[in-house]
This record gives sequence, structure tokens and C-alpha cells, in this order.
Amino acid sequence: MMRSLKPWAYGPFEVLLHAEMHYRDGDDLDRRMSMISFDNAIEVAITTYLNLHPMQRGNRTYAKADLERWLNNYHTKIDFYFGECGTRCVDVVARADEIIWFHDVRNGQYHIGGATVPQRRELDGVRMAAMEVFAVLFEESDVVALLDAHIATRSPAPPPPRSDEHDRVIDAAHGMVEVCGQMEYASDVLYGLDPARYREVALELLSDNGSTKKGSAL
Repeated sequence: MMRSLKPWAYGPFEVLLHAEMHYRDGDDLDRRMSMISFDNAIEVAITTYLNLHPMQRGNRTYAKADLERWLNNYHTKIDFYFGECGTRCVDVVARADEIIWFHDVRNGQYHIGGATVPQRRELDGVRMAAMEVFAVLFEESDVVALLDAHIATRSPAPPPPRSDEHDRVIDAAHGMVEVCGQMEYASDVLYGLDPARYREVALELLSDNGSTKKGSAL
């Protein structure tokens, strides 16, 4: 069973999930979208956290003036995050100067419309940072496992497998069919068009054959 997040964590998590899906697809456009989205995930996570009620962030309270200062721009949000890590004595891998670099790369993709594709090392770096920010602020121990679970629920179910028995029973009943001037086995055509229907037809034919055999024996 997939573990649930706190309600206020779903918004930042959806941004992170969107980035991860582009990251895993991996073509040039996906890599550019992934860079933008992971950077957004960092900012959304920090912004969401700072706007929570104290009881939703472990009863941690901050002065109003500090909140306003931290929420002012991307750089001040990063300042808050690393200050918070220091206050909690949390040892993190990401570094502020690297996150700012990734943000500058993202701005080149998003605002300037650069045609370059992010380097894999940049993508891996911003991905790690985004996951770490989410893990720290929303106290999630295994963000990769959460992403895997949510992506799995969005993936289509694999088609029913073919079998020699199903091929034989379909071809025995329907033989070969003409497709674009060529003769093809009915089982090949049916599975290519609709794997689920292929299985249904095979099971129906097997059931009919079984009933016929029982009738003959009687």
C-alpha cells in the first residue's frame, strides 16, 4: 500500500514528481523540462513550508519579519533552507552555491529560451538537491521510494502475454487474414491490435472447445 503524504506536502511533491517523470524519460526536451521543474520544486517546497501553520512544521515558529525576508526571492529562500539545516544540525549534501548555479542554468532555459540541453551532471545535481530539500522540510526519509510508488500507479498495466496455446486456438478457428495484400496469422493481427481482446477470444475458444469435448463424451 502506498504511504500517504501530509495534505500540505502534496503540492510540492507533485512538482517534484513532474520533474522526475521528465528526468526518467530523458530526451532533450524532457531534460530541459526536468531542469526547470526540479528548480521549481526547490522553491515551491521552501515557499510552502514557510507559509505553513507552526503546528504543521513541527511547532517551529519564525518571526514575521524573518518570514517576509526569506520569502522575498529565490536567493533568500535558499538562505533560509541552509540556515534551517544548521539550526536542526542536519547534514546535507547539496551546497548553496551549487543550487544557485543550477538556478542560473534553469533561468537560461526558461527566461532566455536557450537551445542548449542541460548536462547530465547538472540534472543529477539539481535532482538530488530538490529531493533533499523536500526530505528535510517535510521530514520524508525516502523520497525516491515515494516517487517510485507514485510513478508506478501512473504507468499503464502491461499487456497480457502471448502464449502458444492461445495462438493455436485462435489460428485454428480463424486461420489467416489478409492485411495490406499479405496473409497474416489471425493471432498475430489480433494481438497487435488489442492484446486484451486476444486473450478474451482465446479463453472463449478454449471454453467452447472444452464444452464441446464434454458434450461429445456424453
